[in-house]
Amino acid sequence: MAIKRIILGLITISSLSLQAQESTIWQDFKTAKSTGVTPVLPDFSYAGYRYSEEAIPTVNYKVFDVTSFGAVPNDNLSDKKAFIRAIAAAEANGEGIIYFPKGRYVFNTGNDDQEVIRISGSKIVLRGEGRGNGGTVLFFDKDLPPANPLEMWSVPMAINIGAKGANKKLADVTANAPRESHIIEVNNASKIKAGDWIILGVINNSPELIDYDLRGIKPDTSWTSLVKKGVQVNERHQVAKVNGNKLTLVEPIHYDVQAKHHWTILSFVHLSEVGVENIAFEGNWLKKFVHHRSAQDDSGWSILSLNKSVNSWVRNCSFRNVNNGLTIGASAACTAIDLVFEGNMGHNSVDAAGGSTGVLLANITDLTGMHHAVGVGGGSTTATVIWRSSYPENTCFESHSSQPRCTLLDQVTGGLSDGRAGGAIFNMPNHGRNLVLWNYKQLGAARKNFEFWPAKSIWWKIVPPIIVGYHGAGTTFNKDQVQVLESLGKAVQPESLFEAQLELRLGKLPEWIAEEKKKIKAQDILAEK
Repeated sequence: MAIKRIILGLITISSLSLQAQESTIWQDFKTAKSTGVTPVLPDFSYAGYRYSEEAIPTVNYKVFDVTSFGAVPNDNLSDKKAFIRAIAAAEANGEGIIYFPKGRYVFNTGNDDQEVIRISGSKIVLRGEGRGNGGTVLFFDKDLPPANPLEMWSVPMAINIGAKGANKKLADVTANAPRESHIIEVNNASKIKAGDWIILGVINNSPELIDYDLRGIKPDTSWTSLVKKGVQVNERHQVAKVNGNKLTLVEPIHYDVQAKHHWTILSFVHLSEVGVENIAFEGNWLKKFVHHRSAQDDSGWSILSLNKSVNSWVRNCSFRNVNNGLTIGASAACTAIDLVFEGNMGHNSVDAAGGSTGVLLANITDLTGMHHAVGVGGGSTTATVIWRSSYPENTCFESHSSQPRCTLLDQVTGGLSDGRAGGAIFNMPNHGRNLVLWNYKQLGAARKNFEFWPAKSIWWKIVPPIIVGYHGAGTTFNKDQVQVLESLGKAVQPESLFEAQLELRLGKLPEWIAEEKKKIKAQDILAEK
């Protein structure tokens, strides 16, 4: 029944939008852009691989076939060492496609070591022959042990892609800058040049800044990360131009910068142009999931992480019987697209986390009802776009505390629950400023006077969001806990805020958007289940 409702939701979103009126807050955004003032809505149009201006490429690097390094599909013997040898060869070459011909490959058997498989070079692509029947399956037999037995979330990802090295301070910010602007002034720009990737950051527990961050809501004393350590922002940006000590950034910033709070510019160590595509990842998680029962429940079969990367991607992959599918951490301008979660319910599907900026999570289909559906993790993650994705009515988008901000759920179909966001009490609230729900299609029962800051619970604390075109179930909201509430019960135009902002910026939509929308419309993966 839940799957049929998801299908119906995806169909009816399109039909409802044909009758919708143009949004008032969208009109404000267009006017603000044309007059140079700060809009109410953030500009999400820079999210994704190469700012979504072009399609993810099908690269033609030198191929490193894992079967040439000792892997044998379908023999039920470990292929881990062969995979590691192929990675080493591709990295030594400076670029490469690590290719898995069709078949089933086995990792982390009882005879294997318990080490993470690591990739630390740019221009490395893991490529299979498809996620469906007759394609490529990477099967992880055993789960890895937690890094700390007392921390149930600490099982590492089986495959970790990310840069080595530490970020370094480059300069101090010396002037104020409003959110959605592009220019940052620093004390010394001599170590920064056009094309560099940098981190615009602050850590400050000034009561004034905390008050701004929470829009005047008083923080609870148990929120020690915010109250004692302070507001943390880690926005990752590319420098377009350096003029004296003024940096012009490609993307707009999403937080009002006041120099008195001691903002800094850091280097951003990263990989680029790494990808994972056309692979079915399969764990061995077959138990009934119980939240926080054990390290195995919470993070046992954690599969893939893409960290400290830019202009990179994960596409056309599936995740079956896993506890934690994919995390994109401390990255920028990356895309995860055309992903399916199936099999046994686990903990997390896919999220942007670790202070990532401008990650696009597109066409994510959760058939399992993971405890936390697609969403955002911590580390001051910013400008995440969740676009045309779906999950069942029994779950809800993830918003895992540790100061995520500025998140767009755009043309999303799924449930609404105040018990699935995630996060420890000391890292609250669940989400900061500028959570935007645009034409969200709710499945399941209506909620009356739904609260984003409930007085009777220590959990589910979201700074008043922007809600536009929310429809599907007849839910109403506590209006005192919403920044903007427009067209409740009826979808609006534009149908997709992300697409509209991208078109406004570029003058026309890139071809890949139309192609992806056709794919989404035609896909029958839900019906097949």
